[in-house]
Amino acid sequence: MPTFKLVLADPLSGKSRQFEIRDPVAQRFIGLKIGDIVDASLLKGVVDLPAGIKIRITGGSGFEGAPMVPFIDGPVKRYALLSRPPGFHPRRPGERRRKLVRGNTITEQIVQINAVIVYPPDWRGGPIFPLGEKELKRIMESFKKGQEEQPEQSQ
Repeated sequence: MPTFKLVLADPLSGKSRQFEIRDPVAQRFIGLKIGDIVDASLLKGVVDLPAGIKIRITGGSGFEGAPMVPFIDGPVKRYALLSRPPGFHPRRPGERRRKLVRGNTITEQIVQINAVIVYPPDWRGGPIFPLGEKELKRIMESFKKGQEEQPEQSQ
């Protein structure tokens, strides 16, 4: 009986939301891999997304905190020599470490699934996760500041 936290990112607004997925919806994620694109109707009852929207799985992590990496196939957990993210952020150039990582397949031991919304090419609407008042206020202030800094051109 798997339970996942789905972190769904919206590329149009730059926002992300976290949802909890339980059976039977969670069972549909078992066996999917990083990079797989699935229809958003898979999340019916958890998240109400418009028709035509798809979701691309970008990663996740296991119950022990080990991240999923795309270059290890299967539902395995092993140590890998890493020199870059995901799983390791080097402090010095050329630094490498052996870290515990998970394969690219979702299993019942996965706790968090990261995904991004894939809009259809003819999408005319705005972002699904709209910007809040705080973000809109910050954008408007930076826009006004940019308008004030531009010198007037005389002819």
